[in-house]
Amino acid sequence: MDERPIFETNLPPEKVKKIIEVLREVYDPEIPINVYDLGLIRKVVLEDGILKVTMTLTAVGCPVAGSVAQEVGYALQTVMPEAKDVEVELDFEKPWDPTQMTPQGRELFKAIYGYDIVEQYLAQQSAVQNS
Repeated sequence: MDERPIFETNLPPEKVKKIIEVLREVYDPEIPINVYDLGLIRKVVLEDGILKVTMTLTAVGCPVAGSVAQEVGYALQTVMPEAKDVEVELDFEKPWDPTQMTPQGRELFKAIYGYDIVEQYLAQQSAVQNS
């Protein structure tokens, strides 16, 4: 069974599969889970020979934001040699939250930290709305 990507793309399924594989090798510096399963990748499209990536981070003020974006770019170059360039844009317009994680990311988080971050986040959101 092929995994449906959590990001917007115009690439064929076989390329998307390879992209997901390499993104799972790039880890968030704060949470030891890869950028794909954390849900940080929002878009991967090929336009005019340039692979354009839009991603976010778990924290807006992340001091290593540039290096994470650079790692993503390098990783994608390995599976997209036909792209003339890879451009990675950080987008904080819609902040990251735990509901953007893949099911695998959620399970990894539970295994590492011992609780379900999505359940906790949703409970907190509900409490705020009901207060």
